[in-house]
Amino acid sequence: MKIFNRSLVRRHRDRAAEGFAAHDFLVREVAERLADRLDDVTRRFPVALDLGCHTGEMTDTLRGRGGIQALVQCDLSPRMAARAAANGNPTLAVDEEWLPFAPASFDLVISNLSLHWVNDLPGTLLQIRRILKPDGLFLAAILGAGTLPELRQSLMEAELAEEGGVSPRVSPFADVKDLGALLQRAGFALPVVDADTVAVTYADPMRLLADLRGMGETNAVAEQRKGLTRRATLLHAINAYQTRFAGPDGRLPATFQVMTLTGWAPHPDQPKPPPPRHLQGGGPINGWNGGGSCPADKS
Repeated sequence: MKIFNRSLVRRHRDRAAEGFAAHDFLVREVAERLADRLDDVTRRFPVALDLGCHTGEMTDTLRGRGGIQALVQCDLSPRMAARAAANGNPTLAVDEEWLPFAPASFDLVISNLSLHWVNDLPGTLLQIRRILKPDGLFLAAILGAGTLPELRQSLMEAELAEEGGVSPRVSPFADVKDLGALLQRAGFALPVVDADTVAVTYADPMRLLADLRGMGETNAVAEQRKGLTRRATLLHAINAYQTRFAGPDGRLPATFQVMTLTGWAPHPDQPKPPPPRHLQGGGPINGWNGGGSCPADKS
């Protein structure tokens, strides 16, 4: 299955690496939320893997939390991996679909906003479970199906009006039910998936597009239309965004749905899993429920 052009994903991340610090607000916010989750776990994780490390934001946030004594970083982008290596941890350029680690290597695999670009997510989850030690923890955040609905709607309206059809411009994302089933299928014990929202506001939709480019999160769908977006289509989309979604203060919302996945490598001493209907969470994390904004609005 080829949903994404992985070579294009790598190029986008390579291009974003140098200036990533100017656009990393979402990655750092979600890193804090993942670290808070880790603080709630009493077990210690001496050897950990940061899978999809960007330029080291997850490592900066952890700083020994969770009892981590050794942390390996890896990223699809060699340029991002090179920047992450500046914090002194072992760092590799690694494709998440082909993990080069021995079985039972890690007590913890943590991944911050990278796995939504994987084509074979079931296969990647199987590999993650394989490299975890018994009773090891997998903790990940990926973007979910409720991400950027404002941008999706505006682009769809513009393409229909200006070009008579719609092409895939925003990535397809999984939902809570799908991800819970994938964790079970991969053999994780006690799987839990829940959804949270990060709401950001912008003065100008072009700033949102600049942030997406700066994060390396621009379109890499394999079946995307080739060539640049027509000027008329882009202007129509910007006008639609402003007309439909501007708040009373004129600022424009951009909604990111963050799905948090938790699963354990099986171990005989673990409690029995709850019935399947309880495998899905759904509450907000740390009081975020989509009604507010990220700590600093984007200008």
